[in-house]
Amino acid sequence: MPFISVVIPLYNKSNYIEKTLKSVFEQTFTDYEIIVVNDGSIDDSEIKVLSLKNSRITLYNQKNQGVSVARNLGIEKSKGELIAFLDADDYWYPNHLEELNNLYHNFPDCGMYCSRYKIKTTKKHFQIPNHNQIDSSFKGIIKDYFSSNIPFRVTWTSSLAIPKEIIEKFGGFTPSITNGQDLELWTKIGIKHSIAITNTITAIYNYDIPNSLAKNSVGSMNLMNFEQFKISEQQNSSLKFFLDLYRIEYGLRYYIFGYTPKMNFYLKDVDKQNISLKIRFLLNLPAFSLRFFLKLKNSLKRIGINFSIYQ
Repeated sequence: MPFISVVIPLYNKSNYIEKTLKSVFEQTFTDYEIIVVNDGSIDDSEIKVLSLKNSRITLYNQKNQGVSVARNLGIEKSKGELIAFLDADDYWYPNHLEELNNLYHNFPDCGMYCSRYKIKTTKKHFQIPNHNQIDSSFKGIIKDYFSSNIPFRVTWTSSLAIPKEIIEKFGGFTPSITNGQDLELWTKIGIKHSIAITNTITAIYNYDIPNSLAKNSVGSMNLMNFEQFKISEQQNSSLKFFLDLYRIEYGLRYYIFGYTPKMNFYLKDVDKQNISLKIRFLLNLPAFSLRFFLKLKNSLKRIGINFSIYQ
């Protein structure tokens, strides 16, 4: 029985999947299996996986149902004690699984185990995330998980591992959510369990900067139900602030494309003290101005310049 199950959802990533899988093959920790769930790809992603002919890989095919269903199938079929997720266009350094394995054995009672990562914004530019109240040299249990998820998330999907029993306890990923599926599950786990982090960068997040702004995709977003966290928010100010940032983010997205009722739905529950002067300023601008700023932000990110309205 493998100790770690690597779950990779796959949808039209033919240009990336070979490099991604080879980064798993090169791991110094070798007690693992790889479960690839092909979510109805219409390119040659499946052929690329099969051509590698690696005995560690088990490939499952399903009709296109989204990343949550694909990950849940991978979890269901897994045999490992720990589940490590890897998106089909991301990359691990050879020490990734070894670092997570060591973290698990050093801090065995946590709900999630996270490595440090860097973000590839362009071919030549990388960004090193920082986390509130966590020094770059710190390794161990995070004192205030939700506070430390700012300005960058501690829990990025391709850089963490979770005990299978923990995932099953929370029911895995919610299939109906199309944006922020991981955010919901990590929040559920973070409320109930401690989170541990390494002090070593072991993964690369291949950030996909959108080439265009799509009103239809924003209008069709199906987000998590924030109401499920109401009681926990009342008891944890860091959680409240963390979730309010996402209410604001979603509200701004809707505002940019004229979905005013949806914007109001998310902003109505935000604590006024959590709305910064920057946010207030943006909400008073016409929507076309915000679309321009968003395009500018994405253009700057392509050349390695990044900023956040939440900092």
